[in-house]
Amino acid sequence: MRRTGVHNFPAIDRVIYGKAAAEAVRDEAERLGAKRVFLLASRTLNSKTDEIDKIRLTLGDKHAATFDGIAQHTTRKQAAEVALHAKEARADLVVAVGGGSAVDLAKIVIMAMEHDIRDEAGFDPFSIGPGVSQSPFRAPAVRQIAVPSTLNGGEYNAAALVTDERQKLKQIFFHPQMMPVAIILDPALTLHTPTKLWMGSGTRSMDHGIEALCSPAGTPLADEVVLAGIRTLREGMLQTLQQPDDLEARQLSQYGSWLASYGLQARVPMGASHGIGHVLGGTFDVPHYYCTPVIMPSLLRYNKPFTEDAQKRLATALGAPGGEAADAFAEFTRTLGLPARLADVGIGEDKFYRISRIAINHRFVKANPRPFKDESDIVGLLRMAA
Repeated sequence: MRRTGVHNFPAIDRVIYGKAAAEAVRDEAERLGAKRVFLLASRTLNSKTDEIDKIRLTLGDKHAATFDGIAQHTTRKQAAEVALHAKEARADLVVAVGGGSAVDLAKIVIMAMEHDIRDEAGFDPFSIGPGVSQSPFRAPAVRQIAVPSTLNGGEYNAAALVTDERQKLKQIFFHPQMMPVAIILDPALTLHTPTKLWMGSGTRSMDHGIEALCSPAGTPLADEVVLAGIRTLREGMLQTLQQPDDLEARQLSQYGSWLASYGLQARVPMGASHGIGHVLGGTFDVPHYYCTPVIMPSLLRYNKPFTEDAQKRLATALGAPGGEAADAFAEFTRTLGLPARLADVGIGEDKFYRISRIAINHRFVKANPRPFKDESDIVGLLRMAA
């Protein structure tokens, strides 16, 4: 039972569902009084489907410009470049349409616009270091709307992960109003999402729920919501696996992602799965949506002495009441056809010490429910996941 704590509510107006993306974007632009809408879009959606054309057409003369060359791991350099394009277009609203990289890029672009950041070094004063809970950004004059095409769930979070290519290091930037002012869920848009990305991103959203549930800083409200999210997400993803064009299953999956990410909304600190995942992605180029399936089962086993009650509830949500949460999660990701071990994503023991040296100082690794005494503990976890 949670006996003391604080539950934070996010700076978001609304989540819109059951409406086509193009129609919802137009209505939100009108609600917000936007005149110059800058689209940040997945290149696949922009060049190989008519989804972005639909949005441009519906916006009409409110459409200012579109950028679609989004890097997989959001970088400082690209954020500065895109912010310059958005300012030149006189954008008063940014709309991100795509996966987690599009949404993260939009979050940091609105801050680069606010502070007139023009290069990588311009972000130096704003990354979050040890003991700091918020980047010293001003509130942005321009806000963003997110239209996710994956299940990552990062759109429900006010933080952005941005890679400093000078150090090849993924860093966290946070301000409450980096949170999208609105999120639009359109399952039809996700029909174009590759299966591995859809399934992998869903496990990332589950990760948000699991780490919130297991966190010592969780809240009673977040616990109940993320458990419902994990159950719903599991059901929707399994249905989508069997019938990829089932829009109801895709919408159910989106609802699950929304609920599972509730701990993110409440600013519950994530744990070592996120912290190590940031190193795997930012430094070793492992796709973000593969980090959870290769780390989470071993981390659950590592954390079990400190999170036994939470893991009992998790196992039930994963369809294995009375079983081991780690085994249930591993079996679920195997069913989805995702990688199961670090070796499956190109990470061998020769990289473990470098990963541990970076991860030991990560704020989420430090927030893990079972502490890591030193780098050797992280190496031991990596060997479990090898």
